Amino acid sequence: MSTINSKFDKVLKASNEYGKVNHEPDSSKEVQINTPGKTMPFSDQIGNYQRNKGIPTQSYENSKIYIVGSGIAGMATAYYFIRDGHVPGKNIIFLDQLHIDGGSLDGAGNPEDGYIIRGGREMDMTYENLWDLFQDIPAVELPAPYTVLDEYRLVNDNDPNYSKARLIHNQGQVQDFSKFGLEKKDQLAIIKLLLKKKEELDDLSIEDYFSESFLNSNFWFFWRSMFAFENWHSLLELKLYMHKFLHAIDGMKDFSCLVFPKYNQYDTFVTPLRKFLTEKGVQIQLNTLVKDLDIHINTEGKVVEGILTEQDGKEVEIPVGKDDYVIVTTGSMTESTFYGDNKKAPIINIDNSTSGQSAGWMLWKNLAAKSEVFGKPEKFCSNIEKSAWESATLTCKPSAFVDKLKELSVNDPYSGRTVTGGIITITDSNWVMSFTCNRQPHFPTQPDDVLVLWVYSLLMDKQGNYVKKTMPECTGDEILAELCYHLGIIDQLDNVIENTIVRSSFMPYITSMFMPRAKGDRPRVVPEGCKNLALVGQFVETNNDVVFTMESSIRTGRLAVYNLLNLNKQVPDINPLQYDIRHLLKATQALNDYQPFLGEGILRRILKGTYFEHILVNNPVEKEEHESFFMEQINKFQDWIKGIKS
Repeated sequence: MSTINSKFDKVLKASNEYGKVNHEPDSSKEVQINTPGKTMPFSDQIGNYQRNKGIPTQSYENSKIYIVGSGIAGMATAYYFIRDGHVPGKNIIFLDQLHIDGGSLDGAGNPEDGYIIRGGREMDMTYENLWDLFQDIPAVELPAPYTVLDEYRLVNDNDPNYSKARLIHNQGQVQDFSKFGLEKKDQLAIIKLLLKKKEELDDLSIEDYFSESFLNSNFWFFWRSMFAFENWHSLLELKLYMHKFLHAIDGMKDFSCLVFPKYNQYDTFVTPLRKFLTEKGVQIQLNTLVKDLDIHINTEGKVVEGILTEQDGKEVEIPVGKDDYVIVTTGSMTESTFYGDNKKAPIINIDNSTSGQSAGWMLWKNLAAKSEVFGKPEKFCSNIEKSAWESATLTCKPSAFVDKLKELSVNDPYSGRTVTGGIITITDSNWVMSFTCNRQPHFPTQPDDVLVLWVYSLLMDKQGNYVKKTMPECTGDEILAELCYHLGIIDQLDNVIENTIVRSSFMPYITSMFMPRAKGDRPRVVPEGCKNLALVGQFVETNNDVVFTMESSIRTGRLAVYNLLNLNKQVPDINPLQYDIRHLLKATQALNDYQPFLGEGILRRILKGTYFEHILVNNPVEKEEHESFFMEQINKFQDWIKGIKS
């Protein structure tokens, strides 16, 4: 690689910065001030300047890259090794225990047996790493030179997303979802949480901090059903979410803040990315179980020397050379999934005494046994009752259910446009049941008369309102019965069952990354002392990003590459909209349901007629402003000053 830099030798040899890049700058700690020695962008200074191509300090022509797990984190890692590390694609090898790639981004089935999607993805326009990657991946249906990002924009720019039935109750009636309904004390609690340092929140849960009035508010119904938070989940993670999605809070009521793909997550993201990688020569070796790593540890660091695998029932050790790299996806959200259908409930043979024994968790546990820098996996895989929920995929022919769906949809479900615009949550459901119908067809080869919907419930230990069982105890037909009851069409259940295929999925660890945690419970992407090993996915520590998003997974893959290869590139921190006064004011107004907040009248008077007048949202109903106590005190103070002067 010295020939690439040869014309810049004078600059590089005299530089105090060359080879000393902070690849993960932290906006929560950086004082953003320009100084004579500053050469890199501010921590969250996103934009085209960050699009420089990484120039490796050496050649990786003979280096092999072993990536354990072919989910989106692993695939993103391979992409960045190729794009920014200039590693030949043929040198990259995936090792995956599954028989299919994609990890938790699944989507499969057919109209005869039913389709299945264990989960979905709500996307945000500020996912800088995701769009950085997919702006280079060739499109699924558009011709060259268009990309996945171009397709995404084409659909969402011309088919706005929103919901007209975000909340329902009383057997199918749309509930007023125009307000968050937060009491003043709960608004103040949110502000105080945003102001708290992350270090103060170790091992605290949401219910440790917030009051009952908050947990019973519309805001919390919107939030927990949208992001799958439970009351007992991590307060720290909730704080990180609030920072990252501050700009979207006003659009949470009707989902106008979201953008959705045309098809399911597998066909939209995994298929084109896999095609891109394999065309570059990347190898995907499935049905290969990685059980442990042979790591040499001494005072100089930690070096992987071998990968212990099981292939076709035989133990096989893959040697790792001194110039090779190993990337491991730790843990798994969807491992040990139990399946059911119309006539059969999932047969669940796991509990806290047997949890964390599956392959993905055992690999992480084996690493953690070697050094504390690899974290504490047991914090995330030992409380099944607090990390599980169940989803069901409905493959629907025309029925009474489809007729009811049309009433709750923005557009006709068969139109190809936005349907429900995101999940519809049933607020008086004991299970906290939600369902959604995304744009159809949801699969590229799906027949015209078939709809694919997704259902999930948050609370696993409650009996249904109609079916007196917990959701995991229910067959698919019983899940349909509970749903039809809440839609007010229970008298037409036979018609719905006759025309609906149900495939259910009980996932013991689906929200395990939300479990309360403390510093050190999750390892860093490149743990301390590791020379050729990085960890990626949902169970590694980043500075300020959240979990349970494709964006966070891709971020970890990008960090792995930049750190291991010491590239002259940074991964920008999360989008800086949390610091934008416009979004701070907008969020303040939204959380207060657009009633005047303290000092708003004064601020409006100051800004009126100026360039900055537009940063305050107009109240939906203009009302004559009454002087607040605060304004009265200002007037008294002014009178007092006048009295002194006279």
